[in-house]
Amino acid sequence: MLPHLQLLLAVSTWVRLRRLGGVGLVILGIADNSVIPLTGSMDVLTIWLSARHREPWPYYALMATVGAVLGGYITYALARKGGKETMERRLSKRRAAKVYKRFEKWGFGGIAIPAILPPPFPFFPFLLAAGAMQYSRKKFLAALVLGRGVRYSIVAYLGVRYGNHIVRFFARYNKQALAILIGLAVIGGIITLVQYLRYRKN
Repeated sequence: MLPHLQLLLAVSTWVRLRRLGGVGLVILGIADNSVIPLTGSMDVLTIWLSARHREPWPYYALMATVGAVLGGYITYALARKGGKETMERRLSKRRAAKVYKRFEKWGFGGIAIPAILPPPFPFFPFLLAAGAMQYSRKKFLAALVLGRGVRYSIVAYLGVRYGNHIVRFFARYNKQALAILIGLAVIGGIITLVQYLRYRKN
């Protein structure tokens, strides 16, 4: 796809997600946590929507959490079905071993804590690890809801607290902010493509 067409598509997608409001957060959350990780995109959209004050900030925090949990559960379910082989196909065996070790050590916190941490901390491997290691569904969902709920509540509150500054920033640097979002999306797409090619090779 030509660069200008990619730009138009990204702009169109961003505008539609903004117009959808909370529903847009759910859609983006599913994609970000399952299909193609879009680093930082959920935080940016949650802050922007909260800053606009169209709905109370807890609403946006809730919708962002719902999207993230749905997307995270899809990743968990696929990894649970595929077992450790799925994990090792997506990641190198060395990296997978490190994630396993951390997950075994932290347990519940191995999902809840990474779910709170902001980008660029990689959360996707922990979703895979929870599924591949057959971690309890109830505990997984509880940890994911807790972590993402805390994170997006903080993010949405910051949007309300510093809303005027945020709205002015996007109005003044709209093109630059969009370029950053597109860059993050491209990076996420490249990472996913590399992982897919590695999977095909194996």
